[in-house]
Amino acid sequence: MKISRLVLCLSLFLAAKANFCQSAPQVTSGNAVATVAGQPISEEELLETLGPQQVMQLRTQEYEAKSKALDSLIRLKLVQAEAKKRGISPEKLIQQEVEAKVADPTDSEVEAYFWGQNRAGASFEEVKEQYRASLKQMKLQRARQVYADSLRAKMDVAVLLRPPSVTVAYDPARVKGDPKAPITIVEFSDFQCPYCKKSESTLHELLAKYNGRVKLAYLDFPLREIHPQAQSAAEAARCAGEQGKFWEYHDALYADQSKLDGAELLAQARALHLEEKSFQSCLNSGKFKSKIDADLAQGSKVGVAGTPGFFVNGVFLSGARPDYRRLTAALDTGSAIRGEVRADLYIGRGAEAGEEAARVRHTLRLYRVVPADEP
Repeated sequence: MKISRLVLCLSLFLAAKANFCQSAPQVTSGNAVATVAGQPISEEELLETLGPQQVMQLRTQEYEAKSKALDSLIRLKLVQAEAKKRGISPEKLIQQEVEAKVADPTDSEVEAYFWGQNRAGASFEEVKEQYRASLKQMKLQRARQVYADSLRAKMDVAVLLRPPSVTVAYDPARVKGDPKAPITIVEFSDFQCPYCKKSESTLHELLAKYNGRVKLAYLDFPLREIHPQAQSAAEAARCAGEQGKFWEYHDALYADQSKLDGAELLAQARALHLEEKSFQSCLNSGKFKSKIDADLAQGSKVGVAGTPGFFVNGVFLSGARPDYRRLTAALDTGSAIRGEVRADLYIGRGAEAGEEAARVRHTLRLYRVVPADEP
């Protein structure tokens, strides 16, 4: 069983609630979080009540808090290891390599810092030294972090903490980019969603920047209650896909979201030189409704609550509207997939680099996004 599937089973995809005709699941004192009239309530029941969206949010928040604390702990261990190597105390090392090299803030720096705090009514001269001390502490803190991070190049540091990850199945027929690319962005989207339209340019840039290393898989998540034309647009795009032009039709729909009614969907098909009768027949049949429903069900199951929703190699990119900077940062340094990009950079740099690449590749086996037809 794949690691991501195991995590999925333990964390997100909980057993369905027992109904009156079924026996309740066994709950032991070890996994009970409460009892009512002697009847235990399990943690699984609690998480099920929260729902997948909130569970994913909680697990992401937990990971982010742990990751931040781990960064501080790693810096501390790096400084301690370097100090031991030099035969001095960590405090002495920091004093020599950091504190002695950080200059006191100048008057102009202190004044700029003061005005940046927007302290209306306060006299700069009265608080200047207080602000100087505060700014000096900030500079020292930053310098300590920079120095500790610089020690990573000298020591073997392996971060084993992993973000919450799920397996997201996708349709190979709706994939843009090299199908063999090691990094997969799965997008849950809505053709009538304005934020989805804004994300299109971001995705185009990413596919160009990481050509051959990143692929994009599109899944439907029409928000029918607020976007009444999203469902028919999703079905029309699937019908265009039957004639080998899903992505061309996809791009046309996002290019002008004001043209999503029935006549305009047909006009888009004509503009792309699709066989009109086949397209209209497909659209009238509603043949893809069940598959769109399946995308919606999967999205809800893995915690998608709005659009666009992105998973990068199975790791949810939080935030309703990720921009280019955040997506690029995820691809370059995100803990789920940063190794894939780094591994490419290590190839061809000698035996030591090859070993590092092998370690990176091994870590990446923990993160799998599988096509729907993969066994």
